[in-house]
Amino acid sequence: MKLHTLRLAVVASSLLLTTACEKDYLDQINPNQPTTESFWQTEADAVKGINAAYSGLQQLGTYRRWLHFAYDLRSDDSFSQSPWGELADFTRFTQANYDFEVSQNLWRDHYRAIWRTNQVLANVPAIQMNETLKKRVLAEAKFLRALYYYNLAALYGNVPLALTPSDPTNLPAQATEAQVWEQVIADLQQAKPDLDATYSGGNDMGRATRGAAATLLGKVYMQNKQWALASAQFAEVISSNQYRLTTNYTDNFRHTTENNTESIFEVQFSDAKLGGNDGDDATSSEGGQRSQFWGVPGAGFVDGEVRPWVVNEFLQEGTTTGARDPRLAATVFYNRRQFTTALPVDADTLVYGNGFLRRFKGNARDLSRIYWRKYQTDYYRTFENFDSPINHRVMRYADVLLLQAEALNEQNQTGNAIPLINQVRTRVGLAPLTAGSFSQASLRTQIMHERVTELTGEGLRWFDLKRWGLLDSQASIDQLKARDTDFNSFQVGRSRLLPILQTEVDLARYQQNPGW
Repeated sequence: MKLHTLRLAVVASSLLLTTACEKDYLDQINPNQPTTESFWQTEADAVKGINAAYSGLQQLGTYRRWLHFAYDLRSDDSFSQSPWGELADFTRFTQANYDFEVSQNLWRDHYRAIWRTNQVLANVPAIQMNETLKKRVLAEAKFLRALYYYNLAALYGNVPLALTPSDPTNLPAQATEAQVWEQVIADLQQAKPDLDATYSGGNDMGRATRGAAATLLGKVYMQNKQWALASAQFAEVISSNQYRLTTNYTDNFRHTTENNTESIFEVQFSDAKLGGNDGDDATSSEGGQRSQFWGVPGAGFVDGEVRPWVVNEFLQEGTTTGARDPRLAATVFYNRRQFTTALPVDADTLVYGNGFLRRFKGNARDLSRIYWRKYQTDYYRTFENFDSPINHRVMRYADVLLLQAEALNEQNQTGNAIPLINQVRTRVGLAPLTAGSFSQASLRTQIMHERVTELTGEGLRWFDLKRWGLLDSQASIDQLKARDTDFNSFQVGRSRLLPILQTEVDLARYQQNPGW
């Protein structure tokens, strides 16, 4: 679904019914403008409608830009020194303006996408079309709605739960965080049986699969500490034989190797210039923008950087040949001379065409900084621009293996968890863990380490911190402060959730989140 196909129905799925006064000749209804009544008629309309729901994944408030700030930069592995004060406050838990641009985009783009899924679910059942395709389209809509609410539950907790197409007079009731999770679970359970197991390519590449629904459902159960239910979902994914780890770790972060064997669900991006704007219409570009905002000085905006403890996490052990963990050079740009280790210096990673020291020669401040390499376009460009073609991997198989290991360990099945972790470790040349040498508690700590070295910078750390209870007590926040000073401003009971837009609270009388 690269390029234009995701936007084919943006107009059709964003319909506004208008009325015209007989004498107001300047306010005539365009006879060529589709309406709700005229559009939802054919099988092609159903496909266009679901394509428009997918386009919600590409918006500024979702995976194109700001969602990465909400998940990664608010976690303890990353931070921002943005000169934009409100953005910096957002990532440091000191947000004063609840309605500033990032918050508005996050809220608006998720609910606009949900509205589109609701249109599909309300209108497609009445269309005379191939029944198998109809079931799949409806299942895709439920999967997407679940994914959008999954993000809203994680970010805001207590949000309005809209399950039918809305109009300006419709104010959906605010649900509790638990009720939102229940709805996500219900949508995924209903979606999974009618989704295809795989797609061979073409315009269907990137659609939700049965494995994607099972993976997301397992992740929901994990966040709610329902270990056995989560484990059952991950077991389905693993036993399906649809997925396997790629030989090269970097294949998961490049546009030349996207939709690969490790990929479970990706947002399909393209750097083809359609119109060059950030809007939501047929002329909008479809490139990701994380790489532009997190690029190194001289190549990007440097709005996202990496905490030093992350590098040290990689340096705890080397490969079986005595080299550094290759995932370190694939994850960050860093000055190797700053970190003392017995491991040999890994092969020099060029920073957009130059070695690290050469690129920042003469600027001592830049030499001490650590920058993201994961998802950057440095492997074929010397600078970033606003349209990256790299698909964002929302779910990949390595995450499933580590989550299944965690779920099994929490059920006192430590021995069964270790082989799953070893698949991830041996892929990059690390020695396998020894069976029988871990208690449940020590393996829990080991899994925390494994998730940093494999998955850091992929929008998953915030979920890990919440699931492990590290955001729930002052004692655990004090531990996070030691490696991320942004947590000096974190308030237990308040900062775990973002504030709901003040305009929503004022107009709809929704209850603001605790402490805000």
